[in-house]
Amino acid sequence: MKKALICGVSGQDGAYLAKLLIDKGYEVWGTSRDAQVSSFSRLSDLGIKEKLHYLSMVPTDFRSVLESLKQSEPDEVYFLAGQSSVGLSFLQPDETMKSFALGILNMLEAIRFIERPIKLYHASSSECYGDVGMKRANEAMPFHPRSPYGVAKASAHWLVTNYREAYGIFACNGILFNHESPLRPKRFVTRKIVSTVARISLGSSERLSLGNLDVVRDWGWAPEYVEAMWKMLQAKNPEDYVIASGVSASLRDFVARAFEVVDLDWKKYVDEDAELLRPTDIAHSAADPSKADKELGWKASTTFPDVVDRLMDAELKLLSKSAQ
Repeated sequence: MKKALICGVSGQDGAYLAKLLIDKGYEVWGTSRDAQVSSFSRLSDLGIKEKLHYLSMVPTDFRSVLESLKQSEPDEVYFLAGQSSVGLSFLQPDETMKSFALGILNMLEAIRFIERPIKLYHASSSECYGDVGMKRANEAMPFHPRSPYGVAKASAHWLVTNYREAYGIFACNGILFNHESPLRPKRFVTRKIVSTVARISLGSSERLSLGNLDVVRDWGWAPEYVEAMWKMLQAKNPEDYVIASGVSASLRDFVARAFEVVDLDWKKYVDEDAELLRPTDIAHSAADPSKADKELGWKASTTFPDVVDRLMDAELKLLSKSAQ
């Protein structure tokens, strides 16, 4: 039985990855900063909370990271921990940088120190690229991040690359573009949209306030993306991969589709609020995930409209259940 350690198991990706690995027969260990008080609600939602082993781990504390490796003795480590909001990174740049760069540095050093053939997956990000114009980002495109979040992720990405090249560690960067699910926290714009639209459809008089509706993103379905993470660590050689659907749409398109699901005209309910604009943002984000398709046999199967439809369906069911 293989063992896996998921750092940041309580998040969206951590929960779906844990379910995937458990279904594949892994012994799964998960970390949070204080495992004794964490609710692990997303794991409960997926019906797997009792199937994991839990550890308290602070990524910025080297001893904590090393002890987690010693206790879990993993074959594979999935480093998904860190501050997860691009918008929040402008307000907490120091915490964002430390949680990503220092966190992955401690994990890489601990793996090097422990001298076992541990394979490492690191959650890199499309935010590293910044504005790509109308180009589709691939693994060879240079980084030009436009947020503290993107800068921190880019730093962590290059640390992984350096340790792979310098010390022969099997370490991969998954450059994931936006990927959504009902497990997203409500502070994320996609969850904000679908939850507000669902309430409006049931009679709420509220308005949906958003920033720049013209930003373009590649939106995929999170449960599919965690399989790509796993596939990276099953490959013969450690490589970095862009993981995305390959199709981009604007935030305006996302909003229009969400309102279309409930047969409403989005223009009657949406306001653009300048206070919600970021100091710098990515206008257009597009991806070329062909390397993952060719080398890993991974390709997104959920289209953009289906992503929005599934999110709306889940949100409407949640509201209906809470009203009972």
